[in-house]
Amino acid sequence: MTLPGARSPKRICKFTLTIAALSAMVACSAQEDFDLDQGPYPPGIDPRGEAVDGVEVGNRLMAAGEHELALDAFTRAALDRGMTPEVLIGIGTSNMGLGRLGQAEPPLRRAVAEAPDRPEGWNNLGVLLMEKGDLPEAVQVFRKAYALDNGQSDSIRDNLRLALAKSENPDNNDGKDQDFKLVQRGQGEFVILRNP
Repeated sequence: MTLPGARSPKRICKFTLTIAALSAMVACSAQEDFDLDQGPYPPGIDPRGEAVDGVEVGNRLMAAGEHELALDAFTRAALDRGMTPEVLIGIGTSNMGLGRLGQAEPPLRRAVAEAPDRPEGWNNLGVLLMEKGDLPEAVQVFRKAYALDNGQSDSIRDNLRLALAKSENPDNNDGKDQDFKLVQRGQGEFVILRNP
């Protein structure tokens, strides 16, 4: 006996079989799109493919705040390119982002010695000097970066302005830490943030 409005077991069974048949047809049609000759696994690495430049990877990782991974990418780039000024700036900047100021200084100083016409190297060295508390040298380095950049980078101008303000009145810091910006030409800006 069935209640009014209730479905019979035969009807439920037919409905279930219809749904199962439709699902099987959809699954079969979807599998036709796969190339089973390549196997069910994702494609592997093409050994003849072009690798992404380590400096570009490092710059992207720096912009994402992944300083340790960026340092690894710049180190790999040094194996491919050698210790170019761009790689040295990346290594120094990554170390600075990790708080390793002593390890950041030699590559940044070497970068500005080898490429004295690159404003981003001078700027990042100035940020390092400000972090270390070497205010007079930092002001001179920021001035050099600003002159080389012809005043086109807002970050370098802001860094120079902050350094000059601190040097004119070092006792008046308003209790606030001011953030200096690291610069990487063509890849955006990096900001060193102090931990609270």
